[in-house]
Amino acid sequence: MRIATWNVNSIRARLPRVTAWLARQRPEVVCLQETKVEDALFPAEAFADLGYHCLTYGQKTYNGVAILSLPQPVDVVRGFPGEGVEPGKRFLAATLGGVRVVNVYVPNGGDVGLPAYHAKLAWLKALRAWLEATADPRSELVLCGDFNVAPDDRDVWDPEAWRGRILFSEPEKEALRQLLAWGLVDTLRQLHPEGGIFTWWDYRAGAFHRGWGLRIDHILASAPLAARCQEVLVDRDERKGDKPSDHAPLIATFSPP
Repeated sequence: MRIATWNVNSIRARLPRVTAWLARQRPEVVCLQETKVEDALFPAEAFADLGYHCLTYGQKTYNGVAILSLPQPVDVVRGFPGEGVEPGKRFLAATLGGVRVVNVYVPNGGDVGLPAYHAKLAWLKALRAWLEATADPRSELVLCGDFNVAPDDRDVWDPEAWRGRILFSEPEKEALRQLLAWGLVDTLRQLHPEGGIFTWWDYRAGAFHRGWGLRIDHILASAPLAARCQEVLVDRDERKGDKPSDHAPLIATFSPP
């Protein structure tokens, strides 16, 4: 099974790119973030034409998550009890081919010290509480999406310039470590201990071409599922060309059980 996560930064603006990518890559599961569209206006038909089931949890203009899947989704959950600390449609879960897939768009936080920053930390704490209350780390589960947190120095193009700033402050990194401590494995880091692998590049200042990136999109798997992870890669080509998202897709491949 191949599971991908991609912050598309508006599904309607990026629809031709996403459908063309799906036709080429054919991952079994794709978690999308920042769809920025109400459910009734989500372009589900374009994905159905490619054979994908489509789950959505969206809103106008901001936020929004979706799961596209070749397997039939069951046990769908839209939203979780802690999401109210930072309002927005940011959480969607379903079981797909026997794997529990949880798709999140973690709040950005604005800037360190602002109310939105503290709401971000509370949201991540609530997500950890949700895992403890509803899931078993011995089961096959994947938590993926745009976490808006770079885990360590290897995940930032200039650690000293970013240290203490939003996306790379110590409380944010600690909140991510607490999620991992529940029983999750960072699948990319498991296979790639080296630094310099990024998933997001600012639109400004030619950041992509200069290599000024951060790794803030993650596929975190429970230990039984992580043991079957064969490959994790960033499809950097999708950050190139006409009207790209500022994020590239992250794809993990898991062998059959």
